[in-house]
Amino acid sequence: MLKLAFAYMNDRRLVTGLNILLLALAVATLVILLLASTQLADRIQRNAEGIDLVVGAKGSPLQLILSSIYHMDQPTGNVPLESVQMLRRDPAVRQVVPLALGDNFRGYRIVGSEPAYLGLYNAELAEGKIFGGQGEVVLGADAARNLGAGLGQKFIGSHGLSDSEGAGEHDSHPFETVGILKPTGTVIDRLILTSIESVWDVHGIAHEEEDAHDHDHDAHGHHPDHETEAAASRHAGLFPEVTALLVRYRSAAGAVRLPSMINRQTDMQAAVPAVETARLLNLLGVGIDGARLFAWLLAAVGGLSIFVTLLNAASAREADLALLRVMGASRARVFGTVMVEGLVTAGIGGLVGIALGHATLAGAMGSFAALGEIGLQPWQMHPGELVILAVVLLIGLLAALIPAIRVFRIDLAATLAKAG
Repeated sequence: MLKLAFAYMNDRRLVTGLNILLLALAVATLVILLLASTQLADRIQRNAEGIDLVVGAKGSPLQLILSSIYHMDQPTGNVPLESVQMLRRDPAVRQVVPLALGDNFRGYRIVGSEPAYLGLYNAELAEGKIFGGQGEVVLGADAARNLGAGLGQKFIGSHGLSDSEGAGEHDSHPFETVGILKPTGTVIDRLILTSIESVWDVHGIAHEEEDAHDHDHDAHGHHPDHETEAAASRHAGLFPEVTALLVRYRSAAGAVRLPSMINRQTDMQAAVPAVETARLLNLLGVGIDGARLFAWLLAAVGGLSIFVTLLNAASAREADLALLRVMGASRARVFGTVMVEGLVTAGIGGLVGIALGHATLAGAMGSFAALGEIGLQPWQMHPGELVILAVVLLIGLLAALIPAIRVFRIDLAATLAKAG
C-alpha cells in the first residue's frame, strides 16, 4: 500500500507539494507560537524569581520592570544614591541590590551592581573571580561565548544600551574580563557585570566611596587627585546615582506598606514584578491566541485541500482501482491505499512544518536584536509539538476517509464497462 500510495503522490507532484506546503506553513506557525509562548513565560517567571519589588525613577512601571529585570527596555531614569541606604534601613527589607545601567559592548549590556546580584540568579563562576577592582567585569555565559571573550581580555564599552550608540565615547576607561559565569538559563547569561563604581568612573562621576586596594591614600586617608575629581564632578552637576533597586522583603508586611510608601512619599516609583509580568503575559496572550486560531484554520484549509485532491484523484482513478480489485487486490487494500496517501501527505507536511518552525525562529532571533534579547532556545523541542503532529495526522486521515469509502464501494462491473 505504501509503495502504491507514493506512486500516486508522485503522479501528482505539484498538487501534492502544494498540499504539503500548506500544512507545513500551518504547523510552522503553531510551533513558533508554542515555543515562543512557553519559553517566554518560563523565562519571565525565572528571571523575576526572588525579586519582590523594583524601585526606580518615576515613569512606566512596566518599563521599569523590563529595563531592570529583563534588560529589554530603556531605564526610566536614575534615583539618588541615598535611596539605597534608606531602603536598607527599613525593617521590612531583607536585601537591596542596586543597578547602574547605561552602556553596552557589542549589544551586550554592561550592568553595574554588587556581587549580591549574582545570588539573585544562583549564578556561579565557571572560571576567574568576581569583579571588585576598577574596570573589572564578569561575563555571563552567553555573552562570553558569543563575544569569544576570555580571561584577561580588555574592551571599551559604548555609551547607550544598543550596539549602534555612542561607540568610542569611553576610550579612556577600558574594562578587563576577570571572570566568566556558568550558564543559568536566565537573563544574567547575556550580561556584562561590573561594580557600580566602575560605571561611575566611566562616565566621569567622582564618588566618595573607594576601595582601598584600588587607590593610594595620603597620610590622612585622602586621595588628592580624587578630591579634585569629586569637586569638579559636583561643580558640573554630576552626582553618584543608581538606575534601579532590586528589593527582597524580610516579611509579608513589606509588600503591604513599602510600595505605597515609596509611590506616595518619595520621588521614586515602586513596581511589583509579579503584577507587571502578569499584565505583560496577558497582553501577549491575546495576540498569541489570535495567531494560534489563524494557524489552526490554516491547518483545516490544508486538510480540506487534501480531501478535495484525494476525492478528485479517486474519481479519476476509479478504473485503475477497479482493475486492481479484479487482479486480486482486496477492498481493504484499496481502501488502505487511499488512507495511507492522506496520512503520508499530512505526515510529511507536519514534519516539514516542525523543522521550518524551528529554523524560522532561529533565523528571526539572529536577524532581530529584540528577539535575541529574550533568550529563547529555537532548537529546543517541546512535547506539544507531538500533539500538533498527531492532530495534523488526524486531519490527513479524516480528509482521506470519504474518498477511501467511495473507492471501497466501487461497482467493479459498472466501472470497467464505463471505462471500456
